[in-house]
Amino acid sequence: MDISIHSSFLPQTDPEASLAFYRDTLGFEVRNDVGYNGLRWITVGPAGQPNTSIVLHPPAVTPGITEDERRTISEMMAKGTFGMLILATADLDKTFAKLQAEDAEIVEEPTMQPYGVRDCAVRDPAGNLLRIQERT
Repeated sequence: MDISIHSSFLPQTDPEASLAFYRDTLGFEVRNDVGYNGLRWITVGPAGQPNTSIVLHPPAVTPGITEDERRTISEMMAKGTFGMLILATADLDKTFAKLQAEDAEIVEEPTMQPYGVRDCAVRDPAGNLLRIQERT
């Protein structure tokens, strides 16, 4: 089989803040920005990796969920426990310094984890947890 990851979805609650974070802070390319009924779906991805994207979507429009589920999703997003992504960088200290300079919400400074990975953690504007590992 020839299968790859094409897109992952993360919820966003403020399209402009999410766009600024992923484009300006992380340096991702904007691949698509689609509006419909006052809502926006923004597709971003790392430069030089055109086949890998993250779709930042409005969480309230997921088909088939109840109002109670919407409330639960909102509560989990606020705590940073709903969406998560693991990214990688060749220079974790440089990346972390840029995140700090851009006032990203820091969850954990660069740390050597007991499972053998050096990483840090931040939250995006919607509360999604992003762990950034150092590539070795």
